[in-house]
Amino acid sequence: MVEPQRPWPGQRSGWRRLTGTLTARTVGVACTVALLSVLVTAAVAIPLGVRGTERGARASLAAKADLVAAAVTDAPAGTRTALAGRLTGELTDQGIEVLLVRPGEAAPRQLPGQVVRRLAAGAPVTSRRPARVDGQPTLIEGRPTGSGTAVVLLQPVRPGVGRLVWSNLWLALAAGLTAGLIAGVLLAARLSRPIRAAAHAAQRLRAGDRTVRVPLDPPVEAEQLARALNDLAAALAVSEARQRDFLLSISHELRTPLTTLRGYAEAIADGVVDPDGAARTGRIMLGEAQRLDRLVGDLLALARLEASDFALEMVDVDLGALLTDAVDAWRPRFAGNGVTVVLTPPATPVTVHTDPGRLRQVVDILLDNALRVVPAGGTVRLGVPPEPAAGQPGSATGQPDSVAVQPDSVAVQVHDDGPGFTDDDLAVIFERGALHRRYRGERSVGTGIGLALAAGLTHRLGGRIAAGHSPGGGAVFTVRLPRRPAR
Repeated sequence: MVEPQRPWPGQRSGWRRLTGTLTARTVGVACTVALLSVLVTAAVAIPLGVRGTERGARASLAAKADLVAAAVTDAPAGTRTALAGRLTGELTDQGIEVLLVRPGEAAPRQLPGQVVRRLAAGAPVTSRRPARVDGQPTLIEGRPTGSGTAVVLLQPVRPGVGRLVWSNLWLALAAGLTAGLIAGVLLAARLSRPIRAAAHAAQRLRAGDRTVRVPLDPPVEAEQLARALNDLAAALAVSEARQRDFLLSISHELRTPLTTLRGYAEAIADGVVDPDGAARTGRIMLGEAQRLDRLVGDLLALARLEASDFALEMVDVDLGALLTDAVDAWRPRFAGNGVTVVLTPPATPVTVHTDPGRLRQVVDILLDNALRVVPAGGTVRLGVPPEPAAGQPGSATGQPDSVAVQPDSVAVQVHDDGPGFTDDDLAVIFERGALHRRYRGERSVGTGIGLALAAGLTHRLGGRIAAGHSPGGGAVFTVRLPRRPAR
């Protein structure tokens, strides 16, 4: 059943939700960058434009001053006055005032003293910056024409040159700002598309849809995010399928003893069971109840393995004594099934730092598994194998390479004469219910959680467990434990 979608914690709505999106923020950043670029460009371009305008005006005024001076100097004496008047009229139309400075006469305008002295000395005058003439900033160009006479051109500096430059630049700046805004919108849409797709896929995963897949689109980071979500969806689908299969198998294992108990209880309630059969009925019901108790206990232990407060009582344990006690406890059951159990104790006393109850539980699980699959007349061997020579990963007893000898560790092995496992079985042998699903109806496979529980307990004890092929046929399980506590 698909769970209805609910708002995520912290999810916003309205204007705050709009402004908090990646698209809005990317557009905002792009617009801010574009605006700053426009402002910086204006701050740099306007002064440069003003200086360029003034430089052009000075150059033009200097050229006109040279032209007027040359015309007045080279013209015949009788035509100088008329020529000067004509040039003065043309320059006046251009906003340029022409002055003729003669020796011994006062200047028509209040020229700076430095300008007057240079002209009197026969030197040209060029203003590098506007000078004050009658209180107004003015560009001055003066050229001597001989006999102490000089021609002076005055051009007032017009106010608002900066505004004039701005009027020529604002259109280009506005176009740059608009281009930045468009680029920001396009970039935001491109960047946010894979993220929106990933968010939509995550919502569908949250709602229970395991078929969702995110397209792998660039950039690389978005592709990695999409690949991770796709892998997560696939892993969730596999995990949930295994959980369903596991629950189905567990329900089957629970239903069988419950059906038996219910049948015998109804028989007792209906008076069908006579006094002579009461003891046999009681034994059957007790056996089924014990089976249920083991199954529930295994389920609880398997669930507790994943908790951080899983309790362990680590002490120094005599490994040989623990294995001897286990064989003594299981020998009657093995004998009842016609199976021989053989103990191979360590050649010398071996002490391991572990939890004796949990280690005994691992050994019991492995022996129970062997007893279930070994036919009558077969043999189960439990013991501590001799360690291989230095540099050899395994041993002649069939120890799997995956639990190769580690420094300061000891191994416990269980060999059986059962049907064994294929290589595909060994790859999933410690997964919950994997062999139960594969061999249900073909061989006795128990509840499907025993080997998973053994693997989890071994890992909690700081050891490693592996399964392999026994040299004489059947299967071999190897548990390797550290001798001393881990630092």
